[in-house]
Amino acid sequence: MRKVLLPTIIFIATILLLMRLFYLQVMDETLKLKSDNNAIKIQYDYPERGYIYDRNGKLMVANQPSYDIMVIPRDMKNIDTLEFCKLLNIRKEDFLSRIEKAKVYSPRLPSVFLPQLNKAEFAAFQEKVRKFQGFYIQKRSLRDYQVNFGANVFGFITQVNDKIIAKNPYYNSGDLIGKQGVEESYEHELRGVKGVKYIQKDKYNRDIGPYKEGRFDTISKQGEDITLSIDAELQKYGEELMVNKRGGIVAIEPSSGEILALVTAPSYDPKILVGRERSRNYTKLYNDSIAKPLFDRGLLAEYPPGSPFKIITGLVALQEGVIDEQTSFVCHHGFSYARGRFMKCHDSQVSQLHNGIYNSCNTYFASVYMKTLSKYKKTSAAVDIWSKHVKSFGLGEFMGYDLPTGRKGKIPTSKTYKRIYPDWDYRPTTIVSNSIGQGEVTTTPIQLANMMATVANRGHYYTPHIIKKIEGQQIDKKFRTKHNTTIDRKYFEPVVSGLADVYNVGTAYGLGVEGIQICGKTGTAENFAKINGKRVKLQDHSIFVAFAPRDNPKIAVAVFVENGYWGKRWAGPIATLMIEKYIKRKITRTDLEKRMFEGSLQGEYDKYLGKHKVDSLLVRKPEIQAVKKEQDTIEDIDDKDETN
Repeated sequence: MRKVLLPTIIFIATILLLMRLFYLQVMDETLKLKSDNNAIKIQYDYPERGYIYDRNGKLMVANQPSYDIMVIPRDMKNIDTLEFCKLLNIRKEDFLSRIEKAKVYSPRLPSVFLPQLNKAEFAAFQEKVRKFQGFYIQKRSLRDYQVNFGANVFGFITQVNDKIIAKNPYYNSGDLIGKQGVEESYEHELRGVKGVKYIQKDKYNRDIGPYKEGRFDTISKQGEDITLSIDAELQKYGEELMVNKRGGIVAIEPSSGEILALVTAPSYDPKILVGRERSRNYTKLYNDSIAKPLFDRGLLAEYPPGSPFKIITGLVALQEGVIDEQTSFVCHHGFSYARGRFMKCHDSQVSQLHNGIYNSCNTYFASVYMKTLSKYKKTSAAVDIWSKHVKSFGLGEFMGYDLPTGRKGKIPTSKTYKRIYPDWDYRPTTIVSNSIGQGEVTTTPIQLANMMATVANRGHYYTPHIIKKIEGQQIDKKFRTKHNTTIDRKYFEPVVSGLADVYNVGTAYGLGVEGIQICGKTGTAENFAKINGKRVKLQDHSIFVAFAPRDNPKIAVAVFVENGYWGKRWAGPIATLMIEKYIKRKITRTDLEKRMFEGSLQGEYDKYLGKHKVDSLLVRKPEIQAVKKEQDTIEDIDDKDETN
C-alpha cells in the first residue's frame, strides 16, 4: 500500500496542475485581457458616492459633477502646446511637469492631468478635445455639501497617492478616496463600485469597438447611502455657540450610544475642501498651528478632567465600601496631605457625599480617595484596583467608536508610577491629585460624555458611534452590546441626586431650564504650557458635564472650553443650551444664548503672543505643548461665580 500511495499522490497533483494551466491559458480570457493592454483601452465609469443624512432624514452631503482631463502619454501626438495651455489657463512649464509626472506613473496607462474642471472649463475643452490626441475627459462626482457645518464629522475627499495605490489594487491614479471623518470610516460603503469598459484598438491606435462584444464590461454601482446619528440642528447650534472659542462639545444618547453632536472649535466650512482650491485651502488649515482647525478636539484633545472626575472618585469609594452616604469630612478651605503640600478648596464646612458633589469639595474627595487606596496594604495594588474601576467607564482606553481618529487619555496604574518613581515607595499622598481629576489623569471630551451617559444609565454604556443606518445593512454588533461598569447600580442614585443639586443649589446654580431636570458637574482644570521653552501659566480650562432629564435621560453632554476660566462661566451655559435645544427644540434661556453668541475668548488666546516674544527663527507659528502640572499646589476653583 505504501509503495502505491506516493506515486498516486504525485500523479493526481500533476493532473490537477495541468488542468489548472489549461484553464488559465485556454479557457480563462481574463489573463489575456490583462496582458493585451497594448491593444485594449480600459475606461472606468465612476459611480456617485453614497449620500449622507442626519438622524432625522435631513440630507447633508450629496454629489455634484466633476470633470478630470486624463492623459495617456504614449498616445500623445502633434499637440499644439500653446493652444492647449491657453485653453486651460496654465503655464507651459506646468504642462511639461504634469506630462513628466504622468510618464513616471505609466506611459501607457491613463492618469489625471488636470483635475476637477468646472462646467465652463469642461465645455470649452470638450469642443476641442479631438485636437489633442492622448487626452480625454473623465467624469467623476465631487461632494456637494448641503450644510456649512460638520466638517470634522464628514471629513473630505482627496486623490489617492502612490502608497494607497500600492496597498489597495482597487484604486488607480486619479481616483478619489475619503479622508478623515465618516468619509474615511465608511469609504468602502460610500465609494460604490467602479464600472469598467474594455475598448479594442487597431494597429493605428484607433478605437474599433468593445472588446469581445463587451463580455467583460461591468456597470458601476452607486455607493450606499448612510444615515448618521448626528442631529444636524444640534450640531449646527453647537458650532455657533463655540464661535470665537476653542474646545469641543460631545453629546450622546445614553440609551443607544449614538453621537448626537461632535463639535470642534474652531472649525471650517466643508465646502472649501472641494474643487480646484481644495489643496491650497487644506494647506492653509494645516499650517495654522495655533488655532488648529483640523485638530478634532472632541476626539483628540486630552485634558485634565478636573472636578467631573470626582463623580468616579465617589462611586469607586462606595463600591469599595470605604464610605457611605453619611461619611463626613471637615473642610477648612483645603486639604493638607503632607508637609508643605496643600490642596486648596473654596469650601469650609462638614461635607458628605451629597453636598460634597454639589459644592465640589476638594477636601471631601481627596479624603475619600485616600481611604480607597489605604484600604490595601500596598499602594501599588490599590492603584491597580482603583484603575480597573475607572477604566470600566471607558476612560483610559480607545473606545472603539467608528471614527478614524482618537486618543486613549490616561488613567494611571502601578506601572505608571513605577516608571515615575523607580526607586521610591510612593504613598497615597503622593498621588492624591488624581482624586480631583488632575495629576496623571487625562481624558478626551468624548470619554467624559460617555462617562456621563454611563452615570445616566446607572452603570452601563454602549460604545459611542456615529452611524445610525446603512442602506441594506445592519450596524456593527459591537455598537449594540451593553458594557457594564464594576460599580453596582445601587450606588449611582445618591450620586445622581448630588448632580441634580449642582443645578438647584450648587456650583451651577442659575443655569437651569424650567421643565427640565438637569444633572451636571462643573469643572476647572489648571492649564500650563511651554512657550519658547518656558513653562507658562495660562488661563484655566472651563469644563462641564451633564445629562437630562434625570429619569429616562435623552442626552449626555461634555463641554470643554480652552482658557475659559471656570466651569460655570462658559462650558456650563453651553451645556445647558445644548440640552434645551435637543429636548425642547427651542431656547427659553435667551439670556445665556445671547451671552454665548456674543462672547469671545480670542483675546485670551492672543495674550501670550503679546507677552511672550516668539522666536524669530520659527517660520511657522509656535506650537503650544501641554506639560505636566507640578503637584506642589493643587487648586480646583469651581466656586468662582462669573460676577467675581
